Amino acid sequence: MDFADKLLDWYTHHGRHDLPWQVRGDPYPVWISEIMLQQTQVATVIPYYERFISQFPRLQDLAEAELDQVLHHWSGLGYYARARNLHKTARIIADQYCGNFPEQIAELVELPGIGLSTAGAILAQSLGQRHPILDGNVKRVLARYYCIGGWPGHRDTEDRLWQLSDANTPADNAAEYTQAIMDLGATICKRSKPDCAICPVNDNCQAFILDVVNTYPQKKIKKKLPVKTATFLLLRNEQEEIYLTQRPPSGIWGGLWCLPELRQDTEKMWDLDYLPANISTAKPMPVIRHSFSHYHLDFTVIPAKVKGNHSTGIMESKPTVWYNPANPSQLGLAAPIKKIIHKVEV
Repeated sequence: MDFADKLLDWYTHHGRHDLPWQVRGDPYPVWISEIMLQQTQVATVIPYYERFISQFPRLQDLAEAELDQVLHHWSGLGYYARARNLHKTARIIADQYCGNFPEQIAELVELPGIGLSTAGAILAQSLGQRHPILDGNVKRVLARYYCIGGWPGHRDTEDRLWQLSDANTPADNAAEYTQAIMDLGATICKRSKPDCAICPVNDNCQAFILDVVNTYPQKKIKKKLPVKTATFLLLRNEQEEIYLTQRPPSGIWGGLWCLPELRQDTEKMWDLDYLPANISTAKPMPVIRHSFSHYHLDFTVIPAKVKGNHSTGIMESKPTVWYNPANPSQLGLAAPIKKIIHKVEV
């Protein structure tokens, strides 16, 4: 048997067949899952996916929702551009495709947040179309099986892996094969401590034969991540509501609701143009570090109180709101900020 036949035989007996998004004939749930699975493991995604689909069971539901609702159900998954792109794409499909999910890969890759591998996975798993894929699991499997040197994110290395992915993808059983190779990478050909002894393709795996499995795929040379700083104001009114502002659409926590941030040009001016300045501040909380893919953010939170009743009249000027942690509204909150305002350790 060749690589694909061995993999399909293994998948029949040992693969994952009960994932909630394994719905043949409907690209929508597969699309949602594929976007969530970018940079996130299956076990983490499943509860988010189930809540998300429960709230937005059809593409039209997602297209008609407010971005705040979408971000609220994404809060905690991170990489929030994924959620914003989901919302944009749903609206494009609703408007330009009459709500019918595109079934041509050339059309899919033109939509926000859908790359070539994601598009191939969506069409293969939902409609059985033959398309090679190259997510992180597949890169790792192929790099080890063929001993492909170089960091997989490098153009030449990635091109070679695409060629191998295409060469091994069978004409038939595309949905099963696509899931099989992803399952192999996720459950056996793992990043660390791979279970090579029970791998269905170990007899021809060059890295296994040469005993260099942990050498592949080769890692990117790590650079020391820069550290950025920020200061936020945890401002409460007499009703113990917390003042939140909405972040700009791009940048850190884009589109999410957050504590107001100290402006960079002055140490005295908070982002509170439309709020009375009768504020008393307390001792700053200990510095908290939150790590992103490209940098660390060390931020300080300063507790504060505002005198009098200022729970109304602030929505007229800019996206701001008084948030009640005891009776929370459905807002998309940045995960570290959500933990702080609900008094949970970060």
